[in-house]
Amino acid sequence: MHPYLPHLLEDIANAHRTDVPKIPEQEQGFNDYFAEVERYLSGESSEHTFGYYCGLAPEDFPPSQIFSEEEIKKIFDAFGRMMHSWNAGISIPEKVPFSHRYQLMVLTLTKAFTVLNTGFVEFDFCSGYAPDCELGKYCSCREFWDELEEDGLQDSGEDPFM
Repeated sequence: MHPYLPHLLEDIANAHRTDVPKIPEQEQGFNDYFAEVERYLSGESSEHTFGYYCGLAPEDFPPSQIFSEEEIKKIFDAFGRMMHSWNAGISIPEKVPFSHRYQLMVLTLTKAFTVLNTGFVEFDFCSGYAPDCELGKYCSCREFWDELEEDGLQDSGEDPFM
């Protein structure tokens, strides 16, 4: 086991959200939910990053190469539990290797984030535009994108769906 692993897992455990409000009355909860959705959609409350809220920074995470795949899985699982405490999650296709998942996980700390009490935020790295997608060759849109290129529908300057 890498000697830094226990310290990193402890830092992640300390980043769990602890100020979760009590569940309000049903009618108030319904109104709060829609108020949060409106706030989220307007971007009004996304002035800070996820790392700002949870207290972790990308610099807290050493390069993935120093960890074994099993250690990265432990870190990824711990990070997922911590994200869940913030009503957040991360969506990465299963075919993405754990070293790349680790890098994407750390990247969530730099993303704009809205703290929700009644909803859930999912970090998704697929932009729908495969050439610039952060998932690279693991993008789930890549196969579709490649088919469009083969059919000559890319680079024409026209949207093939219009």
